[in-house]
Amino acid sequence: MGVSAMDIRIEKVAKSRLNEVDFGNIQFGKIYSDHMLVVYYDNGVWGQPEIVPFKELSLSPATTFIHYGQAIFEGIKAYKDSEGNPLIFRPRDNWARMNGSAHRMAMPNVPEDIFINGLRELVNLDRDWIPSTPDTALYIRPFMIAIDEFIGVKPAEKFMFIIITSPAGPYYNKPVSIYVQDQYVRAFPGGIGFTKAAGNYGMSMFPTQEIRKMGYDQILWTDGFEHKYVQEIGTMNVFFIIGDKVITPDIQHDTILAGVTRDSVITLLKDKGVTVEERLLSIDEIVEAHNNGTLKEAFGTGTAASIAPISALTYHDRTMELSDAETWETANWLKKEMADIRYGRKEDIHNWTLAV
Repeated sequence: MGVSAMDIRIEKVAKSRLNEVDFGNIQFGKIYSDHMLVVYYDNGVWGQPEIVPFKELSLSPATTFIHYGQAIFEGIKAYKDSEGNPLIFRPRDNWARMNGSAHRMAMPNVPEDIFINGLRELVNLDRDWIPSTPDTALYIRPFMIAIDEFIGVKPAEKFMFIIITSPAGPYYNKPVSIYVQDQYVRAFPGGIGFTKAAGNYGMSMFPTQEIRKMGYDQILWTDGFEHKYVQEIGTMNVFFIIGDKVITPDIQHDTILAGVTRDSVITLLKDKGVTVEERLLSIDEIVEAHNNGTLKEAFGTGTAASIAPISALTYHDRTMELSDAETWETANWLKKEMADIRYGRKEDIHNWTLAV
């Protein structure tokens, strides 16, 4: 049985917290909107979706996901067009990717009608929380956790699917400095590197903490076998412009997240006639390109980060500085093109945006 907007029970807050927010000074991930969507899964079926006031969860200390890591999430953004109407960017792609993560983590699929209709109703209810200044959006965090009360290693049988939202400014407000990591490993073929599972990010915390002490912003991970081929940055997929080609690591080995922004960037570049190569890319090739002057641009892509220029890459004792990102042709064009589509300033020929 499908879920329509009429099937979603809505409990509104008694008093909105909206007037407490300084929209001129929004820090990413610090403020949460008035409401959240909650749906329970038990006995093989999803229950009635509910939109309720944002609140703390009450969980047993024996809750499964705390001990065994059955937890997945997604990241989506909603924007306002010139008339103040909310536009959600590519939510069905995030829904499909979340279910890919769920399958790998032995969790149930979230039905499309629950995900999309629930998301739509939630954003509509909290539409006034969407900032309207440049480079801002409503960040949307769907997630699912296993909630059996059981200490024992087995796939859970009960789950909770939740969507919360948060007004957000830029994730990075300047070009990022990257450390190429060849000691620690993020993912191996056959593992969960392609999922948005909580454990993927938990294991990255210590290496990221170490490189931040050294003055870098993020890690560029390399493969686990040879520590030679670049994969992705901790919060982003990565692109390099070498000569007249745009090169990005391929996603065929289950070690790299299939980014929605990554796919959007590849589509826009190909629409423009730019050569895009999705393939193995070694750090040695990047070093050589920097040496001979053919490394023109490097940038990360992601829902939170959007298009994030890379100011420098450090590999072992060598730091490869890149030119002033403000002069880059491709990254800046992509940033503007993506923003024009997301904010409804340009025709969405790929039907990426979902109107609320």
